Amino acid sequence: MIVKKISIVVSVFFSISMFAQESAKTDVEIKPIVKISYLDSVKNSFKRDEMATRVDSLWMNELTSLDIYDDLTKDIQTINTDVTIDEELPTALLKQRLQAMNEKSPFNIEYNQGLENIIKSFLKNRKKSFSRLMALSEYYFPIFEDAFARQNVPLEIKYLAVVESALNPKAVSKMGATGLWQFMYGTGKQYALKIDSYIDERSDPLKATAAASEYMTKMYNIFGDWELVLASYNSGPGNVTKAIRRSGGKTKYWDIRNHLPKETQGYVPAFLATMYLFEYHKEHGINPQRAVVKNFETDTVNIKKEMTFKQIADLLDMPQSQLQLLNPSYKLNVVPFYQGEPHFLRLPKDKIATFVSNEDKIYDYVAYQSQNKTMSTQLALKVTPKAKAKLEKTIDTDVKWYKVQKGDNLGAIAARYNVNVIDLKKWNNLKTNAVALGRSLKIKTDVDAVIKNPKEIKSTLAVEKRSEEAIAAADDKDKNATQSQEYIVAAGDNLGSIAKKFGTTIADLKELNNLTSNNIGLGKTLVVSKAVPEIVEENVVTTAIASNSSIDSFRKKATSAKDLGEDYYVKKGDSLYSISKKYPGVTISDIKKWNNIKDGEIKPGMKLKING
Repeated sequence: MIVKKISIVVSVFFSISMFAQESAKTDVEIKPIVKISYLDSVKNSFKRDEMATRVDSLWMNELTSLDIYDDLTKDIQTINTDVTIDEELPTALLKQRLQAMNEKSPFNIEYNQGLENIIKSFLKNRKKSFSRLMALSEYYFPIFEDAFARQNVPLEIKYLAVVESALNPKAVSKMGATGLWQFMYGTGKQYALKIDSYIDERSDPLKATAAASEYMTKMYNIFGDWELVLASYNSGPGNVTKAIRRSGGKTKYWDIRNHLPKETQGYVPAFLATMYLFEYHKEHGINPQRAVVKNFETDTVNIKKEMTFKQIADLLDMPQSQLQLLNPSYKLNVVPFYQGEPHFLRLPKDKIATFVSNEDKIYDYVAYQSQNKTMSTQLALKVTPKAKAKLEKTIDTDVKWYKVQKGDNLGAIAARYNVNVIDLKKWNNLKTNAVALGRSLKIKTDVDAVIKNPKEIKSTLAVEKRSEEAIAAADDKDKNATQSQEYIVAAGDNLGSIAKKFGTTIADLKELNNLTSNNIGLGKTLVVSKAVPEIVEENVVTTAIASNSSIDSFRKKATSAKDLGEDYYVKKGDSLYSISKKYPGVTISDIKKWNNIKDGEIKPGMKLKING
């Protein structure tokens, strides 16, 4: 019995020890150590709240798109108010609705055939545009109403911003009028709006609206009629005064309208038509799109050091485009710091919480980046003509030594260390390709050696033997790369939708196609992309190394590395250029395509597929 008990205890003890060993094996499983960047280390230390940032992508796109602004501006200038528009809106019903609007508005809203034609034109051609504008109005109208209420300006004037800029704070007219309220440079200065290299407060919704409110108040004190105030806002008080004189002293807009500039003749009717569509959108089946971010869901923070939008976006994990939309007055995507002058940054409230909770760490990161900021290589070469020679002297190159073994040749050794034969001969003062057994060869490289198996080396040598075919293939590839990609405009297309479809911008499309406006005709052929030599801005060391490589040596390296399938973990200091150099024949475009990279940014620890 005692022996039996002892055997049970021993077996239990043995099983426990075995379990402990298995557990220990599991615990000590080696995982690859991934170094993280300074940015990631800062962000990992942030205190965060749990609120999710809600951003409506449509709302963001519309704030940067000038399509509606261009369309409405064109309508106001070209609509013929004397031509009847065929649209289902009985005249009697329209008169009834205009009368209802007139009763609760300080504007003198009267029916006339010209106003009916503009309303019907908007209903026929601009329903979709007004649906999108109503989404933007959810963000901007509360700002306007607050400013107008303080100056006792009619709240209905908020609709004037729709006519002026299509609620786009970045809108700029052909004459240079800028912002939501389209102030000219001189007028902006007159109303104390700051305009300098960094800031244009004509694009600031709060300050520009306050200035517009002040202007409206002064003009009303002069004319005593809100329609004439609107006319003076568009064409200037001098033109309104002339029209009054030419009409024989009449002081109602509709009485002097024919004596005003042509654009102003359609300006006030467009304002009243806009007011009508906003008031009766449900009756006409216009369904407003909704902006998820409202003005009351944002807040401002005073910035104590100069910061770029990119730094803020990286730290707060938000797109730069959102910062541009919420802070349109900063022209260069930089929040400047002037001694004694406050500069505010508007952010969603959850991002405000993150910023304020980690303010010291954020400023430390900005200071760190400023200390490590270097001049771009291209600029350095322009500033200093002999910079290239100086840069080459400062290259911090790793020197490796390799002892020649039996069966080795220069081609095999060069392929093993990802260098070319010409450099190998230069480093070792070799006059021929012959190399003695047992000799130590000097090898300079700025990257770790890529040790390849014999099959890969044979493949490399085979490609070198077929250099003519490789060069011909490279020429064909270069020829195809320079071909432009074209697109035929279909029904419902606009520059914004086409740019989004092809991953480009409206500005690029206009430049490629020499367009002066955002209007495009149905069936027009547009160039949507045009390949150009890719310039990768690295630090000065990488660029100097790249300058040593000739076109011939690059083509000789067009090996079968593309046939390999493996993963690469990004290290600190890596770039797409340096990674592509590790794999002969692999280009930056290949890595982008295999890993669905669009902006070229990579981070330490990121796993990249090579020939994925």
